[in-house]
Amino acid sequence: MSQIITRRKLLAAGIGAAAGAAHFTVASRLGGWSGLLPPDHAGIYGVGETLTYGAQRLLMSLRSSAREFSPNEISRIAPVNGGPPQSDAYARLSAGHFDDWRLVVDGLVARPSSFSLAELKRFPARRQITHQACEEGWSFIAEWIGVPLSYVLGLVGVSTRARYVAFFPFDESWDSLDMGDAWHPQTLLAYGMNGRDLPDGHGAPLRVRVPRQLGYKSVKYLSRISVVGTLKNIGAGLGSFSPEVGYSWYAGI
Repeated sequence: MSQIITRRKLLAAGIGAAAGAAHFTVASRLGGWSGLLPPDHAGIYGVGETLTYGAQRLLMSLRSSAREFSPNEISRIAPVNGGPPQSDAYARLSAGHFDDWRLVVDGLVARPSSFSLAELKRFPARRQITHQACEEGWSFIAEWIGVPLSYVLGLVGVSTRARYVAFFPFDESWDSLDMGDAWHPQTLLAYGMNGRDLPDGHGAPLRVRVPRQLGYKSVKYLSRISVVGTLKNIGAGLGSFSPEVGYSWYAGI
């Protein structure tokens, strides 16, 4: 009996491994054929990442929007996850009320640029009251004001070779978006929250706001934005810092 059980287990394990390999091959081919292979497609969770990202992009319109709320639904408490960056550069800029801070925008663009906070505030602004959901289980609703990322991308002239927009903060928590989310009208470079300048704990002076994805995609404490054709040569090549610590690159909700 023990031999039969052992053989059955071995057979099941072999079938499972073969099925997993087959699913990985199919997912990779589908992703490759359609251009929907996420940066973190490799590894033990790669099949799931590829199928999740590909299915979302194929089944949902890139123009679909996250729900927006009314002012009376704004949360009384907006939790803060982590403190401001500990770098000397950030501390110096914060002490000077970010007067000397500038956002660098470079990469595959016709006009590499840098913008002060005052310049960003003079650009056409958009307000949205949206829900921020944290992967750790808490959430809140807040009003955000900022300039649409699409407006800034239009100013700098994005190359047709661009596939991603990478966001670099003053700490290590860099991330990126595909061009669909980068151009989406709800994706903001937010400098204000609930009628005030963005608080330090929520990413001052500027953060990305991506309401169609989980909160960790809304990178805080922005320093530079780079438009790129590939993410393989940035960090560990997984598309952001998040997969390096166990989260998915794509975090759609």
